[in-house]
Parts: sequence; C-alpha cells; structure tokens
Amino acid sequence: MSIGTKIRTYFNGAWHDEDVAIMRAADHGSWVGTTVFDGARFFDGRAPDLEAHCARVNRSAEALMITPTMEPTDIAAAVREGLKAYDASDAVYIRPMYWAIDGDPSGIVPKENSTGFAICLEAVPMADQNASTTLGRTRFRRPVLEDNVVNAKAGCLYPNNARMLAEARRNGFGNALVADAMGNVAESATANVFMVKDGTVFTPIPNGTFLAGITRARHMSNMRADGIEVHEAVLSFGDFADADEVFLSGNMMKVTPVTGFEDKSYQIGPITRRVRDMYWDWAATT
Repeated sequence: MSIGTKIRTYFNGAWHDEDVAIMRAADHGSWVGTTVFDGARFFDGRAPDLEAHCARVNRSAEALMITPTMEPTDIAAAVREGLKAYDASDAVYIRPMYWAIDGDPSGIVPKENSTGFAICLEAVPMADQNASTTLGRTRFRRPVLEDNVVNAKAGCLYPNNARMLAEARRNGFGNALVADAMGNVAESATANVFMVKDGTVFTPIPNGTFLAGITRARHMSNMRADGIEVHEAVLSFGDFADADEVFLSGNMMKVTPVTGFEDKSYQIGPITRRVRDMYWDWAATT
C-alpha cells in the first residue's frame, strides 16, 4: 500500500521507478510476519539523521532474528543515489526494510542469512506548520519485551497501533494517548509524546515498552542546547490533563501540536513552536 506518489524501489541492487513487488507468497515475512523497517525523511534538499535510521533498521532486524545484509553506510549511500531522481522541493519518505525469506524446519524461526532487503521512496508532503491533532484514551496498551519485539521497528507491532488509532478516531479524536503495561503514559499510537508544564518539558522515560525515537532524541538535544529544561519521567494521564502544552514527535511530521486530550484543550504554545523552529534550523545545517 502506497501512502505517497513518485515511488521508487531499490531491490536486488538496483533502483526501479515503480512500486516493485518484492515478496513471494512463501517468504517467511509474508506468512509469519518477520518484517522490519525504518523511516527517514528528505525535505528542503536534506535527509537529517539518515545514517541513524539506517543503523536502526539493522538493529531491528537483529531483534527479530533476521540477518542484516547491508551496512548502514551502504544503505545510506543507496538512499542518496535514489533521491537524485527527486527535486529539492520534494518531501520524500525513506523506508529501508528487511524481511526473512526462509525459516527453520518448524517454519517459525527465521533462517540465518536468508534475508530480503529493499528501500522504498515515496513523495509525501510534510505537514503544514499549523496542523494539529487531538488525543483520546484507548483500552489497548503497549506490549513489553517478554511478549513482543518492542526493541524493533517491526511490522508485527503495527496491528496493535492500528487498534489504538481506530478506537480513538471512533471516539472523535485524531490520535490515541497510550498506556504502557503499568498504566503510565508511553506514547501516542503513532509517535512519541512531550508535555510542557510551567516552562519545563517532560516526556515518558524509556522503559522498554516503546521505541525512544531518533527525532525525539534530536528534539531533546536541541531543547537542552537552547536552555529549555527537559526531563524523562514516569507520567500519568493526569499529568497530561494538567499540562500547558502537548506535542507529538515522530519522523514523519517531526512536530505535531496537540490541541486537546479528552475534554482538556491546549493552545499551540511557545515551546511547541520553538521546538519545531529549532528542528528546521538544525536540519538546515546538516
């Protein structure tokens, strides 16, 4: 399923100007779900943190017992070659991915050194800087390492995210604010989350139930360099209901202001706007 236009696919060592069919019916990834991916962005002629995303897709593969076949630097080089077909004005979603091809005799455990690899590039616009969302509660929670591969950006995790998002939308919200196994706030259904109270920024502490994102880390670094106090902490839904500002952090749109949580309303505040401006300023220097 494509989410954008002008699709290019890197497969079997070459770039193709189309949405190439890359998996077979009997591939382990097709019927057992051993797939991982990562997402980076190209905009304003730059691809910030590309190498970090390429390194993470290899770590995700290893977490799913899939053997990586490309060095992160080689993935990044292939991406940059593929991006030459786009204009600097294009915003592109960059998605390297692995999947297992064969399994062991049981069909369950991926076979070592039997790996598929591809990169998908799609032109997907960046969000308007005034675009925002609202958050609602969901009964679905983030899993833990003992029952799922939460240390990977794995395709098999996303049906649970889809349940969260669909439930929140049915209740009239744009996204879901999601609990971890202990009932504390973990993230949204699609991105990491920050809140602001009295000028101080808080974000859920990584506890092994969600990926602490690359863009999340970039925002934290930018804010601290700018003198903004940032804390990773155990946060409750009550903390978010009492917050002054809330925003989401993800690779796809970088910063998404939140204007409401259940029956609480927020303004798009000065720190949220500052975080977005700082990211674009930083990206312009990469």
